[in-house]
Amino acid sequence: MFGACGGPAWSGDDFSVCFQRDYLQVLLPLIASGISLLSILIQSIQRTAKLKQNKAYTPLKPSDNPLSNGRYRDEPDRPEEARDIDDHDDDDDSDLLALHLAKVQTKESLVEVNKPRGQVWVVVIEILAVAVEMGINLAAVSTHAWGHKGNVAAIGGVTTWAYIFVLVSIRLLSTAKKLPRIPNLWYHTAYLYVVQWILAALLFRSEVIHPRSHKAQDLMIADFVTASLLAIIAVTSRKGNKAVVLEYEDDLEPSHEPLANLFSIATFGWVDAIVWQGYRKTFELSDVWNLAAKDKAAAVIADFRQVKKTTRLAWHLLKYFKRDLLVQAVWAMVSGLFTFAPTLLLKAFLEYVEDPAGTPVNAAWFYMILLAVSSCIKAMTDGQALWLGRRICIRLRAVIVGEIYAKALRRKAAAGTDTVLGEEKKKSEIKEDANGQNPKGKKKQADSNPSPNSTDSQVNVGTIINLMAVDSFKVSEISAYLHFLWGSTPVQLVLCIVLLYRILGWSALASVVMMVLVMPLNLFIAKQFTKLQKKVMAATDVRIHTTNEILQNIRIIKYFAWEQRFGQIVSEKRAVELRALRNKYILYTMAATVWFGVPLLITFFSFLLYTVVEKRPLIPSVAFTALSLFGILRYPLDQLADMIAHVQESKVSVDRVEEFLNEGETEKYEQLLQGRKDENGDPIIGFDKATLTWGGKDAQKADGQTAFRMIDMDIRFLVRRLNIVVGPTGSGKTSLLMALLGEMTLIEGSVYLPGGQSRETVKEDPETHLTESIAYCAQQAWLANDTIKQNILFAAPLDESRYKSVIASCALERDLEILDSGDSTLVGEKGITLSGGQKQRISLARALYCNSRHVLLDDCLSAVDSHTAKHIFEHCIMGPLMLGRTCILVTHNIALCVPRSHYVVALLNGKIAAQGSPDEVLALGALGDELLKSRPGSKGGSQTHSRNLSGMDLDGEAKVDLGGHVPEANGHANGAPKEPESKSKSKDDNANIRTEAKATGSVNIKVIKMYLVAMGPWHYWLLAFVAFGLQQVGSVACNVWIRTWANQYTRVIQSVGSMATGTDVHTTSHLHAAPLSSNSFSTGTSFWSLPLTSELPSSINALASSDDKIDAWYYLIIYALLSCFYIVISLIREGYIFWGSLRASRTLHALLLEAVSRAKMQFFDTTPLGQLMNRFSKDVEAIDQEVAPIAVGVLGCLFSMISIVVLISVITPGFLIAGFFITIIYFAIGQFYLRSSRDLKRLESVQRSPLYQQFGETLSGIVTIRAYGDERRFIRDNQNRVDTHNRPFIYLWAANRWLALRVDFTGALVAFFAGVFVILSIGTIDAGSAGLSLTYAVMFTENVLWLVRLYAMNEQNMNSVERVKEYIEVEQEAKAIIDEARPAGNWPSQGAIQFVNYTTRYRPDLEPVLRDLTFSIQPGEKVGIVGRTGAGKSSLALALFRGLEAVEGKIIIDDVDIGLIGLQDLREAITIVPQDPTLFTGTVRNNLDPFGLFTDEEIFATLRRVQLIGDPTSAAGSSSATLVPTLYTPPESPSSKNDSDDDSDNDLAKTTTNTRKNANVFTNLSSPIAESGSNLSQGQRQLLCLARALLKAPRVLLMDEATASIDYATDGKIQDTLRDVKESTILTIAHRLQTIIDYDKVLVLDKGEVIEYDAPWELISREGSIFRGMCEMSGDLEALTEGANKAAQKKKLIDV
Repeated sequence: MFGACGGPAWSGDDFSVCFQRDYLQVLLPLIASGISLLSILIQSIQRTAKLKQNKAYTPLKPSDNPLSNGRYRDEPDRPEEARDIDDHDDDDDSDLLALHLAKVQTKESLVEVNKPRGQVWVVVIEILAVAVEMGINLAAVSTHAWGHKGNVAAIGGVTTWAYIFVLVSIRLLSTAKKLPRIPNLWYHTAYLYVVQWILAALLFRSEVIHPRSHKAQDLMIADFVTASLLAIIAVTSRKGNKAVVLEYEDDLEPSHEPLANLFSIATFGWVDAIVWQGYRKTFELSDVWNLAAKDKAAAVIADFRQVKKTTRLAWHLLKYFKRDLLVQAVWAMVSGLFTFAPTLLLKAFLEYVEDPAGTPVNAAWFYMILLAVSSCIKAMTDGQALWLGRRICIRLRAVIVGEIYAKALRRKAAAGTDTVLGEEKKKSEIKEDANGQNPKGKKKQADSNPSPNSTDSQVNVGTIINLMAVDSFKVSEISAYLHFLWGSTPVQLVLCIVLLYRILGWSALASVVMMVLVMPLNLFIAKQFTKLQKKVMAATDVRIHTTNEILQNIRIIKYFAWEQRFGQIVSEKRAVELRALRNKYILYTMAATVWFGVPLLITFFSFLLYTVVEKRPLIPSVAFTALSLFGILRYPLDQLADMIAHVQESKVSVDRVEEFLNEGETEKYEQLLQGRKDENGDPIIGFDKATLTWGGKDAQKADGQTAFRMIDMDIRFLVRRLNIVVGPTGSGKTSLLMALLGEMTLIEGSVYLPGGQSRETVKEDPETHLTESIAYCAQQAWLANDTIKQNILFAAPLDESRYKSVIASCALERDLEILDSGDSTLVGEKGITLSGGQKQRISLARALYCNSRHVLLDDCLSAVDSHTAKHIFEHCIMGPLMLGRTCILVTHNIALCVPRSHYVVALLNGKIAAQGSPDEVLALGALGDELLKSRPGSKGGSQTHSRNLSGMDLDGEAKVDLGGHVPEANGHANGAPKEPESKSKSKDDNANIRTEAKATGSVNIKVIKMYLVAMGPWHYWLLAFVAFGLQQVGSVACNVWIRTWANQYTRVIQSVGSMATGTDVHTTSHLHAAPLSSNSFSTGTSFWSLPLTSELPSSINALASSDDKIDAWYYLIIYALLSCFYIVISLIREGYIFWGSLRASRTLHALLLEAVSRAKMQFFDTTPLGQLMNRFSKDVEAIDQEVAPIAVGVLGCLFSMISIVVLISVITPGFLIAGFFITIIYFAIGQFYLRSSRDLKRLESVQRSPLYQQFGETLSGIVTIRAYGDERRFIRDNQNRVDTHNRPFIYLWAANRWLALRVDFTGALVAFFAGVFVILSIGTIDAGSAGLSLTYAVMFTENVLWLVRLYAMNEQNMNSVERVKEYIEVEQEAKAIIDEARPAGNWPSQGAIQFVNYTTRYRPDLEPVLRDLTFSIQPGEKVGIVGRTGAGKSSLALALFRGLEAVEGKIIIDDVDIGLIGLQDLREAITIVPQDPTLFTGTVRNNLDPFGLFTDEEIFATLRRVQLIGDPTSAAGSSSATLVPTLYTPPESPSSKNDSDDDSDNDLAKTTTNTRKNANVFTNLSSPIAESGSNLSQGQRQLLCLARALLKAPRVLLMDEATASIDYATDGKIQDTLRDVKESTILTIAHRLQTIIDYDKVLVLDKGEVIEYDAPWELISREGSIFRGMCEMSGDLEALTEGANKAAQKKKLIDV
């Protein structure tokens, strides 16, 4: 019967004739062809069904579209070749669909169609070769060359090759465009060629060894040669043999992978170019290839969002990536099968060595060849599985980061409390158990079971950055190794158990029983691990948030000398994090005991049953083969437990991300969706009976009060006119703009504003060139970390004349002249390099430049001096660029703005006090009395313009295209004028500020030394080396003892020796850290049992039994003792290294925190927060959890190699020669790899910072971005940054695969040559020695592989230490305390200040900012400091606090030279109120008194002084607007208003306590303050900062624009308060001249020099004085003169 061969398939040295004929020649080829045909039929059916389904609608496929928005180099070829771009050979019309996907592409790119060489003639050669094969088989049929039963084989061959011929013919016709394509045909033919070649090679060998006839031999040679030719064509042709579209984006070289052939893909040969380039020179980012089009973030996210959403994010991700994960698992299964091949071959080879006469020598050579080939195949399958995992990794990270970023753009603008991710249950429990007590930081709900959407809490910025930095990394990292869990592990477990059963019989069941028993324990460990992981992540979130907040507010912390105290707060958070980490490490150590002990227990019990119960001889062939299998069984067991733990860890992160994604979102887009128009067709802007709140609709504070509300808003702003919003501080002016923008929660009514659409979708009016969109200038200016020009343009096309007009209108011309690089100056993070006025005017310029019809300006005049404010109002707000535009301006400058406005809204405590024309509101008295006196007799604002500013000249213009950020100008073809050379150079120098430094070359020995010293002193390392040595001794002792035991049975049967490549169960413990090292939480190498080259023993039968009575118990007990010794030593080593790792983590973080907090202020000016947070998040995490295990792995490899070399030298000294040359090869491979991988790792680390920085930047500017409708552009920018980060990351792993494969190939050669050495030594070497030699030779190879790999990983991980060291060594400020120069405890007791010839500069290479200042201030004097922008006012403040050190001269306070004392002594003694109010997350109390130094009464008294709360006799908490008694009160009384509300349909409004009046949050010191004080108005924040300063009762108080955002009436009251502070010397930097007109002295600065210094009355009386000129320009000369005169008269009276 066909296929029924009687005997075995293999006999002696060859396959049986029957097996060759029936299987190799007929069945296997036909099965391969059948699989191919079935696959084609299934694809065709699916394709037909898909086409029917998609007739009405064809979904877009962005993932396969590299063309969108790209230009072809070869335009005529486009229709022909575009259809070939899809890697998956999809439908013919896919290229047409791609044209609709312009939004997927993030930048314009150049596209080139690259055709393979010989695309057609290669197919012609294939057809000819296939025809020859058919001819050979026909000749075999006609001549009966295969023998009398061979015709069936020949006919089978004809059938197979005829099928292949049909496939190739269709390919040829398809290539020539004669037939429609059938997908994937090339893959079918390539697969069949390779299968046919393998079968032909086996048949050819058989024919050479045992020829049947000359004719058969000739035909077989011809068949083999032709099949070889076809196989070579298959593996050397480009995949698919089709044109590939290469995309050149930003001059980046596209990936070479799409151009690679099968052989290059299998061996990672396409990576050669990367490795070679990295070896020759240091890699820069521009050298790194671009990502493949379908790996880019934009394409992946667009594709992901088309997948139907499932219930949970984890399942949704699995659903999207299921195809790739399944393919990865298939590769892993194949690898798992080939894991056992070397073991089985070694067994056969050693049987030959044992009995050379019984087997021909050619069989031994065949075994050795197969040994090398099987090792290579396993290496290739592992490589493909891991590489595919990395591809999934970058796509998954792109998805998660993209979703987090998109969600961040939709988050609410403000929230009451912070959400702690992963603690929802805990929160609810606390709420239930609190019984009225509200835990700190938790918001108590009115409802005991609130719905998820009812709370207004959301995660803080630190947590979002942690989600993006750490959680996305953990989730994506696990995907690279998931195939171990469901691919290789099950295969290895099953095969191991089967082979063990064949060797040990029923004794092997002990292993199965132990595995079943240990599974619940592993699951328990995994669950505990999940809990601990949540705690670690939560603790990390808290630390990162605290660190982020401290670094954001580092200036105020330095000014108040709070570095040490806030450092302690971070250290406390860090201690909690390290405790959680320690607990996790302890759990890991306990788990290690299980993972170390189980294989040894399995071995012990199996051998016990085998020798004691079954009484069978434990001969070496059984012992070492079983031992090897137990060793390999340990790998899938470890992998299973380990991977379950890491899947749980990733699940924690996925759930955290999902919880964030499920948070409440802004209602902006729903609120502004309607977009109603009035009878004239103009959009309606305003409110219709609207009540709005901050936070959730039913969110209440702990005392039952609601969040601040805008109550009964009923306003219609005038379109194309100037509308003014006025009111005292805290009355809700900013909230009104926020409500208009849709940022507040709408409780009832409607909001109307044409701003709910993306800027990219609105159409421009052809006449006015304006769009129905919003421009917004925030009260606290938000600027991107880019150039001034880019901030003004904000991605709009450059119109040169408009740009110059905007610069002139916003009074920026002089500022740009002063700045070194003009408008190409980098503004720094949050505009840190600019003054407050400059930032505000750039923000205003952005609003003015854009083409939005409606402009919202939030108090944009407060941050500038009075004459600049007048200029801006005249030429910007009332200028030609505002013609036809709606302007809603919030301002305190009533006298300047209201007379020329068209509509005024006056607010009082969240309600409308009055609204209407200026005359109507004035008549009601809602604007106070001052305006009536000073108001000119002009009518409403005129829209006629006195001059056209478009022709103004501006020096220092930047180029149109700055770094490719600005799109091509629409309709403006003219370029920018050429920059002056000096400006251009300065620009380049400045641009380097934001570029993160990157080390080059190998890691400095100082870096390694710093980490080692941080882990422990010399005696720590001495003990560590002892532990490593003892572990190796224990490992070798176990093996030697088993060998000794087994040799006792050799009196009956000669020892077979070691049977397997993995005999040494214990020496491989150092390997476990590697594959998951980059997200490893293990400090011990013993848990990461995911080796890429583990090899298995074979199954053998016991050959005989021994009659000798060998004491099995004796050997078992000794083995048990040695095993226990090994486990204990390993456990001690793990715990010891954990302890050192934690110590290093604690030490390095403390050093980093101290160094950064003590760095000079200029460091923070030039270092973006993103770079700092990169160190404190990802780099610290790497130090915590990655550096130590890999470093230990390197040491473990070294010790293991030493022990192996010693053993091999004893057994086969000759191999040392081979080992020497192999080591040289490894060294060469390692050198190539190390250089490129090191640079790629550094680049990857550096590219994380821009991602962090953009996240932080976006979160702080979220309202501005949404107001402009620019979300899409920022999402594209985020996707670009993700791609830029992924580029070095993915090619780093490509280089890693390149290394692993070459090392594995070399390892296969080692095993091959070791076998050759044994074959040549037959007769002089026994089987046991041969087996041991070969086993240890392979072990040596494996150790070299891991040494190179782990050393490379160590270098990469030490990169984090290197980056931390860089910031530890940053230039420090002067000492905090100088013991020998400490001032008196009550210093300064008077407050006298003297500047003596004082000169300073920011950097040695810059001009001085203050020149030769000499003046003195008497104790208790109040001095106003004025001057134009750039005059040196803020520099003088810095100098006083030694933010700048003196170059010449000195500053003396109360006879003490401040340059000689410690900074802490100085800064604690004097106080500043900065221009930008700085607040921390917490409560009112811990913002005013963070360290609990003052009583409640002292705090309340200070709050009264700054007008934040009223007199204690008044109704407490009645209003935060008790500040201005002259304000008009609405006619309806509160009671009548409440009565009218009773008729309202809004039940929520009825039931909520005190809904009709906003409570004063400052009456309760426990009132929460949100991140950066975002739940307070800018004015309230300034007042709170002033209160914090006054609370210290300082002798010297410096106020830098401290009241700029406060209404004039409140400012006046505060100045009255300050006048009563007789004991303090007050220096005030002011833009409002009214603020300082009654001061004792005025200091006028210009260009860093003192121009005037005298009493205000003296200066204003002096004709031609600069101060008088400033007063004249402000327009208030008369009032200022009167004020100065009054103050002078008053002082005379006092002096008399």
